Amino acid sequence: MTQYNVIIVGGGAAGFFAAINIAEQNLDLKVAILERGSEGLQKVKISGGGRCNVTHAEFIPSELVQNYPRGEKELLGPFHKFMTGDTIEWFEKRGVTLKIEDDGRMFPESNSSQTIIDCFLNEAKKYKVEILYNHVVKSIQNEENIWKLNTNQGDFLSEKLLITTGSNPKIWKLLEALNHTISEPVPSLFTFNINDKRIKDIPGVVAKNVDVKVVDSNLKSEGPLLITHVGMSAPAILKLSAFGALELAECDYKFSIEVNFIRQSFEACFENLKLLKQELNKKTVFKFSPFDLPKRLWQQLVLASNILELTTWADLNKQQLEALALQLTKAIFKVDGKSTFKEEFVTAGGINLKEVNFKTFESRLHKNMYFAGEVLNIDAVTGGFNFQNAWTGAFIAAKSISIFN
Repeated sequence: MTQYNVIIVGGGAAGFFAAINIAEQNLDLKVAILERGSEGLQKVKISGGGRCNVTHAEFIPSELVQNYPRGEKELLGPFHKFMTGDTIEWFEKRGVTLKIEDDGRMFPESNSSQTIIDCFLNEAKKYKVEILYNHVVKSIQNEENIWKLNTNQGDFLSEKLLITTGSNPKIWKLLEALNHTISEPVPSLFTFNINDKRIKDIPGVVAKNVDVKVVDSNLKSEGPLLITHVGMSAPAILKLSAFGALELAECDYKFSIEVNFIRQSFEACFENLKLLKQELNKKTVFKFSPFDLPKRLWQQLVLASNILELTTWADLNKQQLEALALQLTKAIFKVDGKSTFKEEFVTAGGINLKEVNFKTFESRLHKNMYFAGEVLNIDAVTGGFNFQNAWTGAFIAAKSISIFN
């Protein structure tokens, strides 16, 4: 039976980040990572289309927390201790420079997630962190203030334990056996399946800035909207899916959304259309959009307003103007199901946040048991925010874990 000072269950981003920080802060500790797979850091590998969206260029804690549908209140204090600027500095000290893209997402300058993986593996080797692959944890027990873990490759003992397994139902079951409460997991960050004539033939079209809301609810969002071959995606939709994860699951992902493509009120749009009718009277309505909308999207909205391709602005009647204003500002689309966003799968659910001390990320039920990352009931919108949660929790937990009296 092998004994360690610290065992980390889960060889993902939070696990490696914590292990390196623990070992660096206390060189005398014997630290091990138990990874169930044949290799770790797989989520890091596919993140950001293989580039690894390390964090987001938001440097004010009160602003940063607003990107977390679950965890907003709990992360405010931790973000004052370790957040975006600290993440940038941590990687830079280890030779990894991050760059900011126009939308605020931050990636390694190499544009490769392998840079982050190599950094972690090199640092783990430098600080003699043992990485034990193909170790599946079957049970977790506490005997006389020592953690005993039974795995498919034998038993392990540890004085302190950190769980960083992400959305792993099997680990959640083991934690439930230790009296922790698990919030029921449901998908977050997903695209909407929509079968609608207006968007069927225009996949790839992007409306740069729209308002979207779920009909008969308080759920709303804004931002770019991408029309896909199965429906809609991009930040406006993904944000809505994250903040509405629980509510949308309850209706089995069958609901309606209202899209305002030009972010004007119906009344303002109608008045603008009346002015355009006078100004562009001899021009064909179908040919170009006066609202900075992609041409193919504009044309579909025009046709949906019962306006023929050769109709001029002068020929539009009041009913057609009203119909076009509705399509531009209050277009209703029926959602029937969801699809995973690229290869990245985020789940809302996990350990009840009331059972965690967010000053240390230690369990309130068990001494010397800690959590970091998505094993907790914390999730974020897309853009590097889920990783920032992982770095913050792992760093604060590591600082507490590394102190041995």
